[in-house]
Amino acid sequence: ETEPLTSKKDVSNCNEGEDCKENGLLVRNPKSALRLVEDGNKVHPSQGDKGEAAQISNGYSGVPSSVPCNGMGELMELEDRETWSKKIDFLLSVIGYAVDLGNVWRFPYICYQNGGGAFLIPYTIMAIFGGIPLFYMELALGQYHRNGCISIWRKICPIFKGIGFAICIIDLYVASYYNTIMAWAFYYLVSSFTAELPWTSCTNAWNTGNCTNYFSKDNISWTLHSISPAEEFYTRQVLQVHRSNGLDDLGGISWQLTLCLLLIFTIVYFSIWKGVKTSGKVVWVTATFPYIILFILLVRGATLPGAWRGVLYYLKPDWQKLLATEVWVDAAAQIFFSLGPGFGVLLAYASYNKFHNNCYQDALVTSTVNCVTSFVSGFVIFTVLGYMAEMRNEDVSEVAKDTGPSLLFITYAEAIANMPASTFFAIIFFLMLLTLGLDSTFAGLEGVITAVLDEFPHVWSKRRELFVLGLTIVCFLGSLATLTFGGAYVVKLFEEYATGPAVLTVVLLEAVAVAWFYGITQFCKDVKEMLGFTPGWYWRVCWVAISPIFLLFVTCSFLSNPPELRLFDYNYPYWTTVVGYCIGTSSVICIPIYMVYRLIITPGTLKERILKSITPETATEIPFGDIRMNAV
Repeated sequence: ETEPLTSKKDVSNCNEGEDCKENGLLVRNPKSALRLVEDGNKVHPSQGDKGEAAQISNGYSGVPSSVPCNGMGELMELEDRETWSKKIDFLLSVIGYAVDLGNVWRFPYICYQNGGGAFLIPYTIMAIFGGIPLFYMELALGQYHRNGCISIWRKICPIFKGIGFAICIIDLYVASYYNTIMAWAFYYLVSSFTAELPWTSCTNAWNTGNCTNYFSKDNISWTLHSISPAEEFYTRQVLQVHRSNGLDDLGGISWQLTLCLLLIFTIVYFSIWKGVKTSGKVVWVTATFPYIILFILLVRGATLPGAWRGVLYYLKPDWQKLLATEVWVDAAAQIFFSLGPGFGVLLAYASYNKFHNNCYQDALVTSTVNCVTSFVSGFVIFTVLGYMAEMRNEDVSEVAKDTGPSLLFITYAEAIANMPASTFFAIIFFLMLLTLGLDSTFAGLEGVITAVLDEFPHVWSKRRELFVLGLTIVCFLGSLATLTFGGAYVVKLFEEYATGPAVLTVVLLEAVAVAWFYGITQFCKDVKEMLGFTPGWYWRVCWVAISPIFLLFVTCSFLSNPPELRLFDYNYPYWTTVVGYCIGTSSVICIPIYMVYRLIITPGTLKERILKSITPETATEIPFGDIRMNAV
């Protein structure tokens, strides 16, 4: 026991009831088992236990050769699993994933729409009892089992493996429209390198007679038909929606946006093609740069005339709103989509951690940073909206009518254009939007890459670069519909239907599978093996009951009240709702299809098939030095 397990010293034979070493490997005899003690530093043989020979998995160090001991099992030679170079690489990657464009435009809008400061109460409650427990659960699952979102189910509950396939399809849908929004930001960034920003005047080729520049020195009156130059630049020059009649006539493809998107996918490819060791370095820029810019924009916004009006509108509490059910639904949906469980990303990123990494602390730190960022972003946005209201002589509510991307590309862009040093602020603002989006794209694609490579290691483990190239090409081709003149309508449709209800359903089933089928007791034992302590009753109650109820509540609310879509002057026809639900169902349908497939291919009676299908297929292996031991 005093010799290192990786010693090269040979042992000639294995005595009955004892463990032996061959070629530097510890091999367990069938009449002895290794028990990992709580301190994780010593291994003691225990008598009388029956067990299989411990095998080396692809999660940790491989072996120089595969050798049997007394005919017992075969030790397999497999590769090391990549790990993060530093703990901070992992934290920045998770923060970069969770903090995305939605923190900048979605949270401020939902906050003022649902009672201002009063909205922070349901938001905090939903974070404590719903979002953070699910966030922690996914990090712990990924770190313990060290697998992507498909193959991990063999070790938890095999019949739910369809969840992994559903997650991959959802991630591909997100990649097909999310990166197009970044292409818009990139177009703005390129257009910002001029002495006078192109969305400040009404004298351009794309402007119409309704264009009204109320920031001009002339005495201009704002009417019902007035359109700002920033809005016309966004709709007529960037998107060119006037050349499309709607979803049934999208028009041609914008070559400018296509080039922008091609460049973005090129950056994405060379950031993730080698794995987390390269993407972990890129996020040092993409995850930290937005905070520098947010601080600069916050200071600038606070010094603008009328900024206080926007802040009051943002935070003034409307306590009556707390009695409305939709406010609580919005709070639950916002914290859920902000933290981002259910996209396979947290499982993938955590799977590259060291086994004893404190993922509990990571979950608290990253989720807190995410929520604080959302709150601070509200000040960045609303100080500028207050300035806009002051300049227009209007109420803040009239200025704040734009939602989603329009809030950034019209309202905020217009405010920046009329500040001193407008070119500088425009460049850093759209650079911030790009970096916010890039690390979220890195994460979404890494969730798919890790899932496929772990599920088909013999096919793709040596061909990661080739697989990532193929994946980025597929995502680019899938984005072509969003690059058309009516592409903004497609983006809105996918944003509302392709991800929302589908992801909620996926995480609901994931929470049920882990807490009820795998067992909350077993899951807590897994956490104790990693961290040295068992999760308390609060976490157990959340995982077993509160979080599933939270998810069921939000899912039912989404399904019972489908959103009535409208973008600019276009009202979506009824058939688009059917198309939207078909898109959302196309991913979730993988779950019942795989359940049926699993029961068909499993031998035995129906009862035996069900029992086998909910019992883990392969034991999770516990790391010990350079080997892994099967957990029994």
